[in-house]
Amino acid sequence: MATLEELSQTGYAALTMERVAARARTGKAALYRRWSNRAELVVEACRLAGIAKIDPPDTGALRTDVIDLMQQIAAKVASPLGGILRGLLAEMTRDPEFAKLVRESVHTVGPVNLRAILERAVERGEIEPWIPESRRATVATDLLRNEFLLYGAPVPDDVITDIVDDVYLPLILRPAPGRAGGNG
Repeated sequence: MATLEELSQTGYAALTMERVAARARTGKAALYRRWSNRAELVVEACRLAGIAKIDPPDTGALRTDVIDLMQQIAAKVASPLGGILRGLLAEMTRDPEFAKLVRESVHTVGPVNLRAILERAVERGEIEPWIPESRRATVATDLLRNEFLLYGAPVPDDVITDIVDDVYLPLILRPAPGRAGGNG
């Protein structure tokens, strides 16, 4: 909790192991025994706080599953953790090693859950089998992240519905001619 409190106050760029140790009333050496650097400490703190914990919905229909997932993600970024997440995403542009760590452990939540939804949609015959492996698969969560980064939280439900109905579903339900077996 000390790490998240420090992140909330100072942001990732100013976060130090010394400050986290002081807030946690422990020694810096104790932190370094468990985490080799502040990036690992921050990612672990985010994981423990549930920043990436979202249960994939299973409503029985692609559209409602995607909308439900997007609403869960939007609620997560609208919570106090959202400000921390926005700071972490911004820091990813400046620190390639940190970016890799975040992508591997925090950023995967939307795409992993979306993939489960898409695989069920394939089983139900709603979409083509190649869609979950294509670049199209993550467009909905990519657009949601873009909305969050550009306009902040909360992301309104009507924006989520527009992303799903106007962009995402047309993209994955009616693939462009000549692309039926492709990666597009």
